[in-house]
Amino acid sequence: MKLPPDDHELSPHTGYTREHWVAAADGLLDAAWRWASPGKARLDLPGPASANGVRSDGLEGFARTFLAAAFRVAGGGDPRNWLERYAEGLDAGTRTPGRDDPESWPVILGHDVAGQPMVESASVALGLRLTRPWLWDQLETPVQDRVEEWLRGALRHVPAPNNWYLFPFTVAGFLVDVGRGDAATARARDRALELLEGWYRGDGWYADGDGRAFDYYNGWAMHLYPVLDAHLAGKPTHHGDRLREHLASLKLWFGADGAPLHFGRSLTYRFAAVSAVGLGAVTGGTPLRPGLSRRLLSGALKYFLDRGAVDDHGLLSLGWHGPHAPTTQFYSGPGSPYWASKAFVCLLAPEDHPLWTSTEESEDADTIRAEPAPGFLLQKADGVVRLHNHGSDHLRPHEAESAAGDDPHYGRFAYSTHTGPTAKDNPADNHFAVVVEGVRSVRRRIHPLGAGSGDGWGWAASWHRPIFGTAAVPGLRVESVTVARGRDEVRVHRVVGGPPGATAEQTGWAADSVLEPLTGWAGQDEVRAPHGTAYTPWVTLARLTGPAEGTTVFAAHAVLGAGGADVTADGTEIRWPDGFTVRIAFDPLEVTAG
Repeated sequence: MKLPPDDHELSPHTGYTREHWVAAADGLLDAAWRWASPGKARLDLPGPASANGVRSDGLEGFARTFLAAAFRVAGGGDPRNWLERYAEGLDAGTRTPGRDDPESWPVILGHDVAGQPMVESASVALGLRLTRPWLWDQLETPVQDRVEEWLRGALRHVPAPNNWYLFPFTVAGFLVDVGRGDAATARARDRALELLEGWYRGDGWYADGDGRAFDYYNGWAMHLYPVLDAHLAGKPTHHGDRLREHLASLKLWFGADGAPLHFGRSLTYRFAAVSAVGLGAVTGGTPLRPGLSRRLLSGALKYFLDRGAVDDHGLLSLGWHGPHAPTTQFYSGPGSPYWASKAFVCLLAPEDHPLWTSTEESEDADTIRAEPAPGFLLQKADGVVRLHNHGSDHLRPHEAESAAGDDPHYGRFAYSTHTGPTAKDNPADNHFAVVVEGVRSVRRRIHPLGAGSGDGWGWAASWHRPIFGTAAVPGLRVESVTVARGRDEVRVHRVVGGPPGATAEQTGWAADSVLEPLTGWAGQDEVRAPHGTAYTPWVTLARLTGPAEGTTVFAAHAVLGAGGADVTADGTEIRWPDGFTVRIAFDPLEVTAG
């Protein structure tokens, strides 16, 4: 990928300007289009197929790159004639949907029956809406009719019970915009907005469905689709106010090197993590100064481009820095990483917009922020962000808890911009397990107990039922509190109802770090994780062990990196050398400092 020279006067932190973003979009598109089908309806990128199959993956490659092209063209013209190619593909892909040939797109069905095309319909519809004067309005009427008929499949079938309802919402928004709205489009939009209200938890946070899944989908889906829809329609929306609240938190999800927190699913979308930042700058729904917005945007883009996210073919790989299978999901295919195209929403801001003309700036001061709605505690120190998770579990309300469903990207107690979780087939990092008859428990459904912060410190708490296989031990539960101050973390757990012979284990960060016993622990050693993480191919974890029969309390001091304060504890009273003390009480939970 060829980028222009860095401009460290305008962008002292990254060197990136708007021209870098345009060049990145063109470079990614150019590489992807080398793998187009003869009729240009599919981009069959190299790599293993997803669970959805090769034909669906080819549509995904077309639709997601189309979104990047649409943002690029709508914000600055089409000197590379990208839209001509997509026009040909729209024609070829919708001639005979469902036919097994190199061009025909799969039909759109429900989420439980080859449902991925419904996801891609939103990118097609949004791309068409963004480029309407130059693409849609230039298509012949029969082609428009065929494209509409294919898109309407998203209105006729049932989405997955989460952000998927915003896909027919987006399709309907496009059809209304081009004068093809009807009762079906109205129903799709009303239903999505109704559900969105029910999923809103406050402080800018939506759950991704009826459960407690809080992750990057909040920004790149739950906020992006309704806010961009209103912006394109020229209408005010209360969703913009919610985006503003969310960005006050999201700005802390990125390290000084631009890295996003490695937390949640679909992380192979990489710099899509900053799409909400760009959206806020474009629509005005942001509390961030323009120079800070660009610092976050360009920091994330540069972070991945500098670390091998683009392979020798110029393609985004399935992984994080480079290829990394444990970062992906069953639905991930070769075209999946191009959901990163959503970050190019920032190109809707023209060249003379303050987003591009302001001098880049940063906010790298150490910060502690509690997020009670999702159950998070954010801890930023030395340019590295830690997220202590006491509320997001990606488990639907009707789903049973089982060890088979354990997800390393949600079940661990802590995540960071510097480390990734160990793979599911290795010892778990940042995990508290109860061990019964040699079987270690997993943490599945998380029940938040609260979160708060004060002057330079904060806490978050939750409880969970330890799961062994598909079973739980009657009466057994773990109540957990994380206290953060500066670079220090104190992890406190109370085991209630531990059966005879039960023990407990606490592991530390999957990186150079500190894990010191404070209360309740009897042993200390290391365990190996040879599958490594998204950051390293091999890692060892510090581990603490101790007896956990009946009701027992454990406390440990953790630091990501070296050093930290000489923290001590007397039971659940935690003391720092300067006299600062945190007291934790259970039944009921109370966390106080003085």
